[in-house]
Amino acid sequence: MLESTPNLGEVLATDLTFEQYLEQFMGVRCEWIAGTVISTPSAGRNHNDLIVYLSTLLATYFELKPIGEVIHSPFTMWLKQLERGREPDLMVLLNGNPNTLTDTYLDGPADICIEIVSPESVERDQSAKFMEYERGGVAEYWLIDYLHRQAHFYHLTDGRYQEREADSEGYYQTDCLPGLRLEVETLCKRSCQQYSLSSRRCRK
Repeated sequence: MLESTPNLGEVLATDLTFEQYLEQFMGVRCEWIAGTVISTPSAGRNHNDLIVYLSTLLATYFELKPIGEVIHSPFTMWLKQLERGREPDLMVLLNGNPNTLTDTYLDGPADICIEIVSPESVERDQSAKFMEYERGGVAEYWLIDYLHRQAHFYHLTDGRYQEREADSEGYYQTDCLPGLRLEVETLCKRSCQQYSLSSRRCRK
């Protein structure tokens, strides 16, 4: 079990088993933290725009290269050994992932977890979930921070996350998704209306 980590959101229930959480809160934006159910506030437009963009991009990729699937929130990833039931904004599950995908949750770590940082989620995404995904065995953690026009990509190496940079042309590539080149600047922009294929670097 992890040490107590801060979580913003309303406490919806306490002393619930993970099974009770699934029964009572399916489809509700909330997460299970060692028996406590905590709400996750609704996201704003910029947050949702990025989820739609990435979900569409990854779904199209998997249509062309059927090596996995993308799953979007609300859907729980259960890290039993850490007593955490988290709902990443997006999860990538590759065909070779040994964990069990049920109708209601993923029993074990996804191959890639993607979180879009919102004003209310900064501490949760950058601290609590970073530590949990690292210890839980999530191979890659993508942290998209439109608030500061930054995107960070972490790869699990020897049990610790190491950040990987974009290439010299501003594209991020991962061995998990061969052939996909993700333009970092696109992710750094604030809304879908601003997306372009410009070659300029992200503003710091």
